[in-house]
Amino acid sequence: MDEAPARFDTANRLFLRLYQASNLLHKTGTRAVSAYGATTQQWAVLGALARPVAHDRGLTVKELIAFLMVSRQNLTAVLDRLETAGLVERIRAPGADGRLRHVRLTAEGTRVWGEMLGSIRRYYASALEGFSTEECVQLFQLLDRLRGSLARMAEPEGE
Repeated sequence: MDEAPARFDTANRLFLRLYQASNLLHKTGTRAVSAYGATTQQWAVLGALARPVAHDRGLTVKELIAFLMVSRQNLTAVLDRLETAGLVERIRAPGADGRLRHVRLTAEGTRVWGEMLGSIRRYYASALEGFSTEECVQLFQLLDRLRGSLARMAEPEGE
């Protein structure tokens, strides 16, 4: 029995659901942090920079691109808005030739991120209502495997 048509149909439905979920995540996620004037893209950047590994030193743009899996063009626009809002700063990397810069949260960015966490926790709780912790872990693992497959397919983007 040829399973190819059924596999294609399942894959088609899966990727449509992922697309729909992504669009809803942006819409509802932005609503969750709109009181802070943030979008889901800004939320992701602030969250990446708030991690303990990045908080003091910051991250290079290249590191942020790799971590968030976004294009330089999209990230630059988000960083420009966050910098204008006083939430991030671009600082010269120690020992670099002047071109390498790290992006890190400002004191205001750290404060705003701390305030946003309550809204983010409520958003996560609402979005994952009805999912057990085990189901969340399983979904994470499955999505991580899919991300790995897609990353292998992606062509390296020019810097």
